[in-house]
Amino acid sequence: MKNLKYLFFLLLLLVLEPMFAQFTVDAQIRPRFEYRHGYKSPFPDNADPATFVSQRTRLNFGYQSELLHFYLSAQDVRVWGEVSGSTPINNDGITVHEAWGEILFSPQLFLKIGRQEIAYDDERMMGSSDWGQQARSHDVALLKLRPSLSFKVHLGVAYNQDKEALTGNLLTDNNYKSFQYLWFHKDWEKWNTSFLFLNNGLQYIDELDPSQNSTRYSQTAGFHIGSQLSKINLSSNLYYQFGKDLANNNINAYLFSVQGNYAASEKIKLGLGGEILSGNDYGTPKDGKNHSFNPIYGTNHKFNGLMDYFYAGNHTDNVGLIDIFGSANYSFNSKSGIILNFHKFFAASEIDSDISKDLGFEIDLVTSYSLNKFVGIKAGYSRFFTSEGTEIIKNNYDGNRNDWAWIMISINPVLFKWQAAESTNNL
Repeated sequence: MKNLKYLFFLLLLLVLEPMFAQFTVDAQIRPRFEYRHGYKSPFPDNADPATFVSQRTRLNFGYQSELLHFYLSAQDVRVWGEVSGSTPINNDGITVHEAWGEILFSPQLFLKIGRQEIAYDDERMMGSSDWGQQARSHDVALLKLRPSLSFKVHLGVAYNQDKEALTGNLLTDNNYKSFQYLWFHKDWEKWNTSFLFLNNGLQYIDELDPSQNSTRYSQTAGFHIGSQLSKINLSSNLYYQFGKDLANNNINAYLFSVQGNYAASEKIKLGLGGEILSGNDYGTPKDGKNHSFNPIYGTNHKFNGLMDYFYAGNHTDNVGLIDIFGSANYSFNSKSGIILNFHKFFAASEIDSDISKDLGFEIDLVTSYSLNKFVGIKAGYSRFFTSEGTEIIKNNYDGNRNDWAWIMISINPVLFKWQAAESTNNL
């Protein structure tokens, strides 16, 4: 905590620059109560539902000048009661969620380096996963090129080790070893498109024969397309995945999705879409081939149902997924609204010759209310209706009710804001 105090005073000194400068301090407290009775997996017999309150607490410092942008986000994530009230202060669990500096070489060229969130397009392949209280950030060097206001190019590079060393050292904490990605984005009047290429390296460790240790790379390439046509909003994703998985199988997998949203009135919006992620036949050896698509760093809670039965830390190297979904969004006023989502799931590959590909049905209901510009409340209820296919791939045949309820309060005050002059830099 002492280091954070020193950094705070340093940032205060920076705002005294004679050129344009802006300094902000804001915070977030986000407690969330959850009732879990079959969340992520069918509820087992002879078990009690889980109830708890988790909380994210953040303190954020931001600084901008004509030459430099700087951002620090200190974060504490815990479950109420996880840490005793008498725990010594040096065990408080505070971590750094983001800590980056962005150097402005010119209005068209930037270098953003340090720990940072990475989110592109609809976050299907790379996102911040903000629903998770811990969220997701990366240690990355990111070169950003902007030839025009409608065209952007990003090149990101990450390389991870678990500690400093004098000789060779391998990452062993289940994190990725390295990645490199290239992202292009182009805007037109009513359309936009992005291209992403990601080279992702996972560490393979052979404890019996360290000479076999290696980094195995998979590649993902594809497009995101979006449009706004009068009252209709359309979007689509198409990605292909190849290279090697961690078990050294050859990957040959794909993702395709299309979605449309229609503004029926000022208060009502309707949506319909579908998505397919390729997979492997259930119980069949890969024999050197893996057809299961993995949305590696996507915000997966946003897709395929809020109960996270698929791809939220699970379902990889499995039968894939076909998701047919729809939504209805009603706004009571500018402060409150309600959303109803439904999903019908099928396996993209065979479960068994005499087993249907049906993987169940999910309904999600979410309501929100803004008390003021600093405080918002959200609550939700979801129900998952399993099928025989769900029971097989989740290895649970108990036939219990599966539902999940939650309520979350977000408090986001701006504690301090100081600005010396108006900026001429359009970022």
